[in-house]
Amino acid sequence: MGKKLPNAVIGVDLGRHSIKTVALQRKGGNRFVVSNYAVHVMETAPQTAEQLTAEIKIALKEMGGANARQCAIAVSSSDSLIRIIEQPVTPREILRDAIRLNGLSLLNQDVKEFVLDCETIPSSAGPVASSGAPQHTAPVKYLVAGVPRSRVQLIDQAFQAFRRGSVHNIQLAPVCTFNAFEFSNPDAFANEAFLLVDIGHHNSTVTVGVKKEIVIVRAIDYGVSNLREFLTANATSKQTDAFTALAAGDVTAVENARLSLTALTREIASSIGFFEGRREENITRVHVSGGGARLKPLLDILSEELHIPCEPWNPFSTCELALPAGRKETLADDIVSLNVACGAAAEALRK
Repeated sequence: MGKKLPNAVIGVDLGRHSIKTVALQRKGGNRFVVSNYAVHVMETAPQTAEQLTAEIKIALKEMGGANARQCAIAVSSSDSLIRIIEQPVTPREILRDAIRLNGLSLLNQDVKEFVLDCETIPSSAGPVASSGAPQHTAPVKYLVAGVPRSRVQLIDQAFQAFRRGSVHNIQLAPVCTFNAFEFSNPDAFANEAFLLVDIGHHNSTVTVGVKKEIVIVRAIDYGVSNLREFLTANATSKQTDAFTALAAGDVTAVENARLSLTALTREIASSIGFFEGRREENITRVHVSGGGARLKPLLDILSEELHIPCEPWNPFSTCELALPAGRKETLADDIVSLNVACGAAAEALRK
């Protein structure tokens, strides 16, 4: 028998700057209820299991009571890996072992010290028959994800010390963002091409998908902290907060932000060009999440540079909200940062 699906899960997004939690419940069929959430900003990134345990305790305490014991963990880590590879049809366990032993040839990276997983990527184009090869021998795309074993052990130790046996699964943050988009925008996910940009505190991720198929995943070493540092270093006045000046439309701040965002806009434009050059579908808008999605001037600059709308999206659009009074007031501002935690919880409840 397969593992019984839980009825309630806490999605936990373990970032380097903050921990986001979302309590999600399944109420039969396709009804899902968000009962609480929290965004806990950490002073420093935890380096030991004890430090991580302390931060998780604070994050869950800030969220308040939740009718869930199991936690679905999302990991945002610069040393994780995510790749799309093509291989003949291979059982998952065999392919995972082959990748671990032959990482240099399959991934251009030694992954013997990684915890790995892989999953078949459904093709939006259907079976490829032009080569004349039988379908069962044609190459298949696989999504390969990996986290350093030391990082997984640290997370496991942290939760064992606080909530033994509560970890339902661990996924990478870009995969959770992709799953959250499927959860909240099922029609667009199944029938359109889409581009997701998650702008975090220290780094960002660009993901392109089309008709359920993930096509591109790119990590960028640029985040909201980089933008703030650049604006602060080049500000004409040291008396005004960098983002306050940007929000007020200060000409110098806007142009400095445009310069700072060049690497991000270039990566997004490159991803769009790569995708549209090989597929018939077009990217018509960019869906933005993460802390950067709170900054309207940032979204305006991206829209101007890319010549397509760049807008935040709601991971809870298909959910019922049953939030405590205090959370209802803050949700509008926090919601752009909760897509990863929502995607982790939703995947645990649905699969």
